[in-house]
Amino acid sequence: MVYPEQEKIAKIVLDAAFEVHSYLGPGLLESAYQTCLLGELKQRGVFVESEKPLPVIYKGISIDCAYRIDMLVERNKVLIENKSVKEIKDIHVAQLLSYLRLSGISLGFLFNFNVRSFKDGIRRIVLNDKKTSSTSSTLR
Repeated sequence: MVYPEQEKIAKIVLDAAFEVHSYLGPGLLESAYQTCLLGELKQRGVFVESEKPLPVIYKGISIDCAYRIDMLVERNKVLIENKSVKEIKDIHVAQLLSYLRLSGISLGFLFNFNVRSFKDGIRRIVLNDKKTSSTSSTLR
C-alpha cells in the first residue's frame, strides 16, 4: 500500500530526477547522476540518505551482506535504485524488489538515466503484502 505522504514524496523525487536528466542528459556514470539527484533532492528540502547499508535478517540474526540502498528518501518512505545502463533488465528489477522486501518499504523507483527520454527509464514498483505491481514511465 502506498500512503498519500509517500505519493507526495514520490512526486518530488520524480520531478528532481527529471530535472537531473534534463540538465545532464544520458551517457554519464551512475555515480554522477546519483550525486546530482542527492543534491537536487536536498535543495528541495527532502531528507535523503545515500548508500545506506541494508542487512539481511536470517532467523533473527542480522547479517551485513554489503547490500547498499542507493537512496533512501524521508526515512523509509521511498527507495531509489539508480542505473546508467543500456536497458533495464529483469535482474535490476529483482534487485529493487529484494531491497523493498528486505527494508519493508512499499514504494521504490528504478531510474535508468542512460536514455534519451527519461520517462523511458523509470520503473515504479509498489510492494503490497507480498504482491507487486510495477509501472513503467508515463508518470509525468
